[in-house]
Amino acid sequence: MIDFQNLLKTHKKTITTAESCTGGLIASKITEIAGSSNIFNGAVVTYSNEIKSQELNVKEETLNKFGAVSIQVVEEMLEGVIKKFNADYAIAVSGIAGPDGGTKNKPVGTVVIGIMGAKEGKDIEICHFSGSRNEVQIQAAEKSLKKISKFFQKTLDK
Repeated sequence: MIDFQNLLKTHKKTITTAESCTGGLIASKITEIAGSSNIFNGAVVTYSNEIKSQELNVKEETLNKFGAVSIQVVEEMLEGVIKKFNADYAIAVSGIAGPDGGTKNKPVGTVVIGIMGAKEGKDIEICHFSGSRNEVQIQAAEKSLKKISKFFQKTLDK
C-alpha cells in the first residue's frame, strides 16, 4: 500500500487527481487499494486543452501563453480539481509522453507534476523522464505518488 493512503484515512483527508499525459494512471494506482473510497472522491482526465478549460477552469490565455505543459497550467489544474472534488489534496500532471509531440524547449519526456494541499499550498516541478511512452507515463505516476506522500508527511510534521 502507498503509505500516504493510510495517513489520509487516519486523518480523514481526501485526495483527487487531474491528469493529462498519464491518462488516469495515478487515479488507477490510488484506487487499486481496497478502501480507497474513504480518501478518493473522484478524478478527471483532461487530455485536451478544451477539456482543461471546461472541467478545471484553466484559462485559455494561460494555455495560449505558456502551453499545456507548463507550471502555470498545472497550477490552474490543481486549483480547479481540488475545488471540483472538494478535496484536501490534489495531484495534477501535464506532459509529453511521446513518441512525438516534443519540441526543442519541451522535449518528449517533459512532465509538469503539481501537488497541492487546500491549506498547505502548492509544490510544482518540471520533470524529465526517458523511455517509451508507457515508461514515461509510469515514471510520472510513480513520481507523483512519491511527491504527494512526502508533501502530506511534511504537513503532518508541522
